[in-house]
Amino acid sequence: MNHQPSIPVTTTLMESVQWFIFLLASSVAMPIVIGSIYGMSFVEVAGLMQRTFFIVGVASLLQGLIGHRLPIMEGPAGIWISIFTVMSITGSQQGATATETLQLVEGTMIWTGGFLLLFGAFKLTEKILFVFTPLVTGTFFILLTVQLSGTFLEGMLGLQDGAESIQPIKALLAFITFLSVLGLSIFARGWLSSYAVLIGIVIGWIAYLFVFGFHKAEDEVSFFSLPELFAWGTPNFDLSSIPIAFVTAVILISNVVASVIAANQSLGNEDMYSGKQINKGTAYLGINHGLAGMFSAVANVPLATSAGFISLTGQKRKMPFLIASTALIIIAFFPFIVTWISGIPSPIANAALMATFVQLVGLALRNITSQPLDSRKTTIVGVAYLIGIGTMFLPSEVFAELPSLVQNLASNGLLLGTGLVILIEQLWKEKTS
Repeated sequence: MNHQPSIPVTTTLMESVQWFIFLLASSVAMPIVIGSIYGMSFVEVAGLMQRTFFIVGVASLLQGLIGHRLPIMEGPAGIWISIFTVMSITGSQQGATATETLQLVEGTMIWTGGFLLLFGAFKLTEKILFVFTPLVTGTFFILLTVQLSGTFLEGMLGLQDGAESIQPIKALLAFITFLSVLGLSIFARGWLSSYAVLIGIVIGWIAYLFVFGFHKAEDEVSFFSLPELFAWGTPNFDLSSIPIAFVTAVILISNVVASVIAANQSLGNEDMYSGKQINKGTAYLGINHGLAGMFSAVANVPLATSAGFISLTGQKRKMPFLIASTALIIIAFFPFIVTWISGIPSPIANAALMATFVQLVGLALRNITSQPLDSRKTTIVGVAYLIGIGTMFLPSEVFAELPSLVQNLASNGLLLGTGLVILIEQLWKEKTS
């Protein structure tokens, strides 16, 4: 009988530390961005970050052990930042408070989780995979970057803290962070490239503290506490959020497929994916969305960047990933650690996120151009871009008279544009020679 050589404990420990830093770097910025959009206090952002760390750890652990069973991080999803942003605008236009809007977001996350769970449990996911063509995924990524770039740029220029004009010093520090992350990820090698986001955040944060000083929390932070259930209040299950939840659920399936394929490639598995693996991954993505809604956190999605991490570090074992996910859950129970991490200034967090989206643009272009762009494809993409991006530039008040059932969907250029690509591509079939 052949025995596999035992792995030294120190190797497992170091690999776990690397995974933990990757999980942390991919989770830390989103809560700060959302806190800026909704005008949250320092303590509220720290609470959101505590709950986000907890959900990221739990979600990653569930998928790794029971779901698709691959070392793929479940991280805060960019599409949910888009939904948080759009709902903030439409909510304020309708006279809703930030808390009332967040309660509607809670309900929307739980609705979305319900749809995903049904898709996975009844094995519907594999039956609709044909919808997610390279044109659909490419368009989704482009529209996502267009919609979020404005939010990120506002944060980088210091415009999310009530300021009405550009803050030059904050903007300078943000662009130093942005260029640091880009430079390290492109030109550096080894661990410097692996942790470009984290290193860039540290550089920007230290520079920010040197200029503006250390921000102290006004309230005492407890040493130990449990993540709070329904921190924003009772979820609002308004029927108007059902269409946006359904479309979001359908679009998120493409994330599951892309991440599973990429991870299997990096791990050297012959089979790209199985229907069972995709269905289970989708079902547990639904459960994780439900947990995110219950714990008032940012809903997660399998991050395809996990495959890049595996390829770069050569870490193909699942155990260090599971240990790192467990460590992130444990950290979430110690608010004083989370509060320290949540002190990252908004311009710095936004800059780091903006830098990560540069690669997303490249991924979008590769998807769209993976097949020759004939007249049909060009027309479909053109219609989706013009209407989707055009919708993003419309004043929020123009949607005020629409029925509440369609208002959130119609005002979200990302979902509208992606939905148009799916619809037109299925109705206008390609001619077969």
